[in-house]
Amino acid sequence: MRHLFLNGPVQNGPFTFDTRPGKAVGIRLAAALDAILGLPPAPHLWNTVTLAGDLRHREAEGPKIPRQRFEADLIASKYAPGQYPAGGIMTDTDTEVAGLALEMIENNLRAGTLTISRETVPTCRACGHMTGTGGRPCNACGSTDTRDRTSLHLVAELPKDRPVLDRSDIHASRRQQPRHLQGTVGKVPGRLILSRTRDHGIDLSPFGLDRLVLDPRVGIHATVLAAARRHRAEVAVMATTQNAANHIAAHGLHFRGHDGIRLRYALHGHLPYNHMADLRPLHDAYRATPAIKESFEAWFLPLFSLQAKAATRPEQLPAIFRHYMRAHLARPAAADEEMIEVLRCSVEAGNTEWITRKRALAAAMTACEATA
Repeated sequence: MRHLFLNGPVQNGPFTFDTRPGKAVGIRLAAALDAILGLPPAPHLWNTVTLAGDLRHREAEGPKIPRQRFEADLIASKYAPGQYPAGGIMTDTDTEVAGLALEMIENNLRAGTLTISRETVPTCRACGHMTGTGGRPCNACGSTDTRDRTSLHLVAELPKDRPVLDRSDIHASRRQQPRHLQGTVGKVPGRLILSRTRDHGIDLSPFGLDRLVLDPRVGIHATVLAAARRHRAEVAVMATTQNAANHIAAHGLHFRGHDGIRLRYALHGHLPYNHMADLRPLHDAYRATPAIKESFEAWFLPLFSLQAKAATRPEQLPAIFRHYMRAHLARPAAADEEMIEVLRCSVEAGNTEWITRKRALAAAMTACEATA
């Protein structure tokens, strides 16, 4: 079973990875695990179907440029010179993603897990944007004048005989299963509307749903599967936080597998990157080079976040850095092929205990250096 780790598509916005390194945790984690498995670099995945993106594009100064180029330029600005990803970029509106999404929708319509039906939803009178309940201003134009509008929509029927998330959906060992998440993720309506009003997205007009696009929470899953299909993987593992999984899992229930590819979630926690300066005394004590500091922040901390799925606390950083340095100093002169094979089996099984074991972590460093 060939695994490929991919980042949960990052929501495009006005930031850079230098100023917001926490946004890159999933990208860095996926890259580290793929390198341990000896795989070539995978693309970085991006979520561009957002209302915030619609508004940025509408309000942008200067000559209007096509939305696809607008998003591409914004994504390119995230990367420092010379750091454009070796595996390229894939967004949730790329042609191969859209084609795959439409294939899956058609299959689900045939199976009856998706339907096209007339639904009544709150809609802004001024701009036609689908709004929430409660009389709040429209997020697209600010108007408070809404009405109920009945029209055709794409609807998902959630099964009653299986949970939204079960063990096979989570890339983790049996004792590391997120039971709290499995309980909370199912607290959604039994019918979900998967069509949305956006300026940009996967067009649903082939199904008679004019001026509607696919819900981006579904598009995220299609993006991961499209990247996996490009790399001929059998299991696509999406690195994401528990909060993000809680938000997208129900909408992606019917979009976690296609054409022999299975999608699973690998859950990671948040990292205190704004406290890296606290480690300066330890950097001096260990005579850490810039390369060592970069490897700790961009390679090991993302791996640690997979083992510690809750937020890592700033006060934990010194102990984590010491553990990393002990493993770094214990690296073997030559790759231990037997240890690396055991390590790869652990990665594919979702076992993370090796991350806190010095010898195994040293072997992981060696494996990644061999594929760099």
